[in-house]
Amino acid sequence: MTTRKCLTCYKIYIYFIIFYESPVYSSLCFKELKKLGLGKDIDLHVYEVPVDYQAVQSLIPSLWKQYHPQLVVHVGVSGMATTVTLEKCGRNHGYKGLDNSRFCPHSQCCIEGGPDCIDSVIDMESVCKRVTASGLGVAVSVSKDAGRYLCDFTYYTSLYLSHGHSAFIHVPPIEKPYSGVDLGRALQAIIQEMLDMLDQTEEKIHCQCVH
Repeated sequence: MTTRKCLTCYKIYIYFIIFYESPVYSSLCFKELKKLGLGKDIDLHVYEVPVDYQAVQSLIPSLWKQYHPQLVVHVGVSGMATTVTLEKCGRNHGYKGLDNSRFCPHSQCCIEGGPDCIDSVIDMESVCKRVTASGLGVAVSVSKDAGRYLCDFTYYTSLYLSHGHSAFIHVPPIEKPYSGVDLGRALQAIIQEMLDMLDQTEEKIHCQCVH
C-alpha cells in the first residue's frame, strides 16, 4: 500500500444498501471502517440508503447538491457475492425488479435520455491488483454488471451526477466468508487506493497547469 500525501482535504461519503442481512448485523463492517478511518485529511460520512427507487431518485441528488463530495463510494451487501467486488460501471436501462415498496420505474431506466453506460473514473482493475498484492487476505474482484437492481440504479444515478466520480463495492454477507472486521479492513484498503488514484490524477493536472 502506498503512502498518501493529500493535495486536498477529501470529503468521502459512503452509502450502503442492504438486501440479505439485517441492518444491525451487516453494518458491522461499516462500524469497523469508521473505527479504522481513512486518515486525518478525510472527512468520512456513512449513510444507509433504503431499497427504494423513488428514495434513491430524491436522496442521491440532494446529497450531491448539499455536500459536493470529491468521491462517493456506494457499498451493497449481496447474498450472491463471495468476494469483495469492485463495479466498473453503472447501466441506465433494464430495471424491472420491484423494490421494497413494490415499485419500479415505469421507464425501467435511471435517467431518461442518459447514456446507456457510465464508467467510473477510478481504474478498478488497478485498485483490485494493488489491494490483492498487499496481502490483505480478502479476495477482491472486478465486475462490469452491478445487477440492474437498486445497487446498479444508485450507482448509475451517482455516476451521472458526479461525472464518474463515484464507486460501487459489493460485499458478501457477514461470515460468508468474511467477518465484519475483515470487510472493514478491505473497504479501508480499497478506498485508500481509490484516493491515491484521485491524488495522482490531480497532481498531473496541477503539473500540466504549472507548465
